[in-house]
Amino acid sequence: MSEHAQAPDLKAAKKELSLRIFLILAALFIASLVACNLIFRKFFHWAPIDGLTFEQSVGLLPYPVTFLVTDLISECFGKKKANWVVLSGLFASAFTLVIITVSQSIPAADWSPVNDAEFNHVFGSTIVAVSASMTAYLLAQFLDVRLFHFWKKRTQGKKLWLRNNLSTIPSQFIDTFAVLFLMCTAGQIQWALFGTLLLNGVVFKVIVALLDTPLVYLGSWLIRRPFGLKLGEEIEL
Repeated sequence: MSEHAQAPDLKAAKKELSLRIFLILAALFIASLVACNLIFRKFFHWAPIDGLTFEQSVGLLPYPVTFLVTDLISECFGKKKANWVVLSGLFASAFTLVIITVSQSIPAADWSPVNDAEFNHVFGSTIVAVSASMTAYLLAQFLDVRLFHFWKKRTQGKKLWLRNNLSTIPSQFIDTFAVLFLMCTAGQIQWALFGTLLLNGVVFKVIVALLDTPLVYLGSWLIRRPFGLKLGEEIEL
């Protein structure tokens, strides 16, 4: 087979690989986002060092993954694809809300391991939570993508650590503030806890944002490597 005959196949193979990588990242993003909305009612204490204690919802744990993924997609696939994934996450959250609402309206069987009271206790506030989360989500994620590409343009594709942190940290603050404000307004969280939860949430997310910088470098390198792209260059789907 000639070199000219092999070229289209090689191009098609790389196209399929890039699509697979994009779909895996999108799946991680959507799964993390939906999980946040389903597990938010459980809170935990974490004291990594003396004098520093975090009190946060376990829904906070998978949420930094969404910012990590949008940064990787923004870096490797571009702004448009990152916005696609953000909108897909919004649709997934709304669809999850519909499924839960329908499930709550269906009476449980007498032999059901989970009765109506238990189901509603766990998922009863999901409508409020998802509504608050989706509002904050739109603000934070679109801001994250916009800031990421603003700094990418200003640094001419260099200093990935800068655009990673200067897009994620402000966006995480907006997200935390908006969710807590809406949850307190809806009566789901006491206003007396607002300041503590905001401070704890922001500090926790800043720490996670700083810690995930090496993962952004590693992830972008692994994604770009099969395509022979340099830092700052993007894959065309």
